[in-house]
Amino acid sequence: MRLLIRSFVLVLAALPLAALALLALSVQDRPLVSGVPQPAAHDIARAKGLFRSQDPRRGGRSGLRTLSVDEQDLSLVANYAASQLGQGAAIVAMHGGVATLQASVAAPANPFGRYLNVVAEFREAQAMPTLDRLSIGSLPVPRPIAERLLRVALRRLAVIDIDELSAMLQSVRFGDGRMTVVYRWSDEAAELARGVLVAPEDQQRLLAYQARLADTVARAPRALSLASLMAPLFGLAVQRGAAGDPLRENRAAIVVLALYVTGKPLDRLLTVQPGGPRPARRAVTLAGRTDFPMHFLVSAAIAAEAGSPLADAVGLHKEIEDARGGSGFSFSDVGANRAGTRFGEAAVQSPRRARELAQAVAAGVAEADLMPDVSDLPEFIADAEFRRRFGGVDGAGYEKLIATIEQRIDALPLLRR
Repeated sequence: MRLLIRSFVLVLAALPLAALALLALSVQDRPLVSGVPQPAAHDIARAKGLFRSQDPRRGGRSGLRTLSVDEQDLSLVANYAASQLGQGAAIVAMHGGVATLQASVAAPANPFGRYLNVVAEFREAQAMPTLDRLSIGSLPVPRPIAERLLRVALRRLAVIDIDELSAMLQSVRFGDGRMTVVYRWSDEAAELARGVLVAPEDQQRLLAYQARLADTVARAPRALSLASLMAPLFGLAVQRGAAGDPLRENRAAIVVLALYVTGKPLDRLLTVQPGGPRPARRAVTLAGRTDFPMHFLVSAAIAAEAGSPLADAVGLHKEIEDARGGSGFSFSDVGANRAGTRFGEAAVQSPRRARELAQAVAAGVAEADLMPDVSDLPEFIADAEFRRRFGGVDGAGYEKLIATIEQRIDALPLLRR
């Protein structure tokens, strides 16, 4: 008995030392991956084309579909996710049936190192790839633990289970620099995809804001300003955020508003039935224009859900598309995009900032509080003229006007960083 007690005490004493050893092996002083660029406008254009090709309305609702993605696009997605998780970076490489993910994220404060460096290798299998190797820093993770961590990560990040995902997949192949996925699309897959996009609890949250929006619009005139439409929804965010998560409440208010001004039904994101009335259609204006609310709110939604580099890239892509065949490049639209991005960032910056912003908007803001005056900025610029006058998106003239826009946004107390 004495020996048993002594052994038990030794084990207890060794546990903290083992934990410290694991921590020392997991973190490192230098990042494995750094300096990977954020998405650019042409990356957004390529992604839009990819999603368009997978639209279930093309070629029928169900059946086998093939998705082919190169490692550059996968690296951009992985890099963006790492940048949101911990100011990190990531890269993906594929060759000979193996996909390798390398990622670095900032580690919590500790005496051993500044970065968590992760290397994961996935190998082709019959349908779902297998996780062959996982290491964190210089610490190799046993395969059973690695697979469990993967399941937990998928569930937390994408609200999806590996078994549900594997039921859709027919095959995943890693060629030289390209991943090819064959999957079966069905009504069940569509419902699963919506669940991945929006967690069930967030779906209920969105429905609450849609109900407030429907009530607000029912009592509004035929046309209303964005500022007057935002106040009731952020009033609800103040109420719900007082006892809950103010960041998620602000996100929900912004997403519902963005869907409304762009004419997109909320139902497409839901696996539950809406239940309440849909908001009646009304014209919504900002600075006297109906396009500015769309620019502002779409950028705000992207920034609140993801972050500013992606929002900037999406806004810039829209303007480049216009310059090449639409209405022409518009610096005033860029102003609305960037003001919306700043609003979305502030809405989820921290619990305190989220509550302050919601309270300010709920109390009543003027349109000039949301977006600076951009009436003097050039608009409707064709592609050739845009490159000649401003040097394109890398030119000195372009950068000068962008700096002017940012200075004007910085002058707005509501959006000041």
